[in-house]
Amino acid sequence: MGGHFYYYFLPYQEDIESALQALRTQEFEAGRYNPALPFPFDDWPSQTFGIASRKKHDSIQAAIEDSEADGTRSILDMERVGKHADYGVVVQLSSDSLNNLYKTDRPTHQMIMENMEFFEEIERGQGIYIVVYKDDSPSEILFAGISYD
Repeated sequence: MGGHFYYYFLPYQEDIESALQALRTQEFEAGRYNPALPFPFDDWPSQTFGIASRKKHDSIQAAIEDSEADGTRSILDMERVGKHADYGVVVQLSSDSLNNLYKTDRPTHQMIMENMEFFEEIERGQGIYIVVYKDDSPSEILFAGISYD
């Protein structure tokens, strides 16, 4: 079985690590992770954000352990922001990649929605983030990744 793609847009904040941790908590509390919901992004790209809570674990770590080799198929698998790609790490997509994809290093929400080829640069079990712009100011953060399985 191949890895599953996922992505999330959230309002911009300067502290990317705090934004990541808040998103992980939000998705954990909502139960949008494997094994509570085995394939949380089956109706991707709608991201199943309207479903009722299906949280089935006492902690994110317990959910990760229960998901075994499959992973949670969600942002829960991304444990921290880092400078270098690695398992469980979210890294900023490089300016070169942004310029190749969008002809700017300040892509808008619409640009990203129309071109998600950045997934080609992500390995299973890893993630990226992009600061998204509106009117030349940061407006959102996109977190994206590919699950382990």
